Amino acid sequence: MNDLEKYVISHSTPRKEALEWIVRQTHLRTKFPHMLAGFEAGKLLETFSMMLRPRRILELGTFTGYSSVCLAAGLPEEGRLDAVEINDELEDVIREGYRMAGIEGKVRLLFGDCKTVIPSLEEVYDLVYIDANKREYPEYLSLIMGDSPVGGAPKVRSGSWIIADNVLWDGKILGDSPKGDPQSRGIASFNDLVAADPRLENFILPLRDGLNTARVL
Repeated sequence: MNDLEKYVISHSTPRKEALEWIVRQTHLRTKFPHMLAGFEAGKLLETFSMMLRPRRILELGTFTGYSSVCLAAGLPEEGRLDAVEINDELEDVIREGYRMAGIEGKVRLLFGDCKTVIPSLEEVYDLVYIDANKREYPEYLSLIMGDSPVGGAPKVRSGSWIIADNVLWDGKILGDSPKGDPQSRGIASFNDLVAADPRLENFILPLRDGLNTARVL
């Protein structure tokens, strides 16, 4: 953590106790704690949710539940978050974090591959957060927008927001040559698709590893 990051954190509202617990448990109980959304990105998700007050949120890839707690901050009393996670070995820590944050009654935790789960959902969402398998980002977008032949109806409507994490991928998406790995190719393709889609208005926020924020027109 550099001095500027320390300054930002010290001059921002501290994160909730439940989030501190999730951070500690993630470092103790998983092999990839760097997959956490982190303070800055988490605060941004919380801020987005508080401003938008979404009734329905879809989260693709919750890991240990940190981002779920942030996203749920703006849910109204009758609101719900559908969180999709492929690794069911994380269920205990996810649900315990939800209980500590007091959001367990607002979250439906769904285990499985996002490409399989998305077509089974009958909701239309006000906010979609993507942070799952990077190589599959283009497929997630197709399913969410209703462009996939197996995806059914769109999962978003005019005024909905789509936020995708890690879209700068440590700079690996830059350059004209073919990307060297499936994850980089997937993210680069996703960014191209969002930028070219006339149904979307977007901006890539260069925070941490990049957040592509898109509004459905």
